[in-house]
Amino acid sequence: MGRVLDRHIHRRILARWSRVAQNVDRVPLSDLRQRRDEARQLRAHLDKMIQKADGRLVRPLIGSTRFSTPLGTDWSWRPDLWREPLSRAGMASVGRKAQLDSQVTSFHDCPLAEIALRQVRNRRDRDLAPFSLSVETLGFVGSFLSLSIELPPTAAQGLTRQHMLRLDCIVESERPLNVFTRLNIQHGPNTEEVLRELETDSPVGSVDFDLAHLTLNERRIEKLWLDVILDKPAMNKVVLRDLTLCRHHRADL
Repeated sequence: MGRVLDRHIHRRILARWSRVAQNVDRVPLSDLRQRRDEARQLRAHLDKMIQKADGRLVRPLIGSTRFSTPLGTDWSWRPDLWREPLSRAGMASVGRKAQLDSQVTSFHDCPLAEIALRQVRNRRDRDLAPFSLSVETLGFVGSFLSLSIELPPTAAQGLTRQHMLRLDCIVESERPLNVFTRLNIQHGPNTEEVLRELETDSPVGSVDFDLAHLTLNERRIEKLWLDVILDKPAMNKVVLRDLTLCRHHRADL
């Protein structure tokens, strides 16, 4: 009964506003202002409802952690920036250090600060991540532009030199550029670094960080973070459409 009544009320409301729209040229000005204000109030609620509904209905679903991992994976993770909407979707004239959320911070040394960062909703059928990150740069005379991504504590739990960490990142850019990635592992007072170049000419760029050759105190591993470094980013727009990390044991040689 409730749904039948709701549909009846909905049809009445649609019919009313349809008549108002058709007769707007003939409505006295004294009444037109009131009708316009009522329409604006209604539109505000409708726009808010549509935005929230799109967020839930448009795939990939917000919060999705789905992505492929190698056999034997014992830890996997997609940062929140690619999973959940930011409280502030974009930044312009980004300073030398700008925190996007609790996990991702941008760094650069360019005095021009002609950099814009924006979170974008992914809507393509082949997208697995709900969101992507757009980095748009105009003039750039600095020596580096990077994103620092702090891994959660679970990444360090049980980590050994027998592990490999795999990074998969989908990078799209208006102009070709080189992208470097650096894994940092803090253990006690020391920090080990592994630098790798990310292939950007394939649909998905993958990098394996092999920990076997590191001088690593496994019992004192405290923190891991990843640096994504954009080389010569001037006059370019780079979209990191997805970014995921996983951990698996290195195959015995």
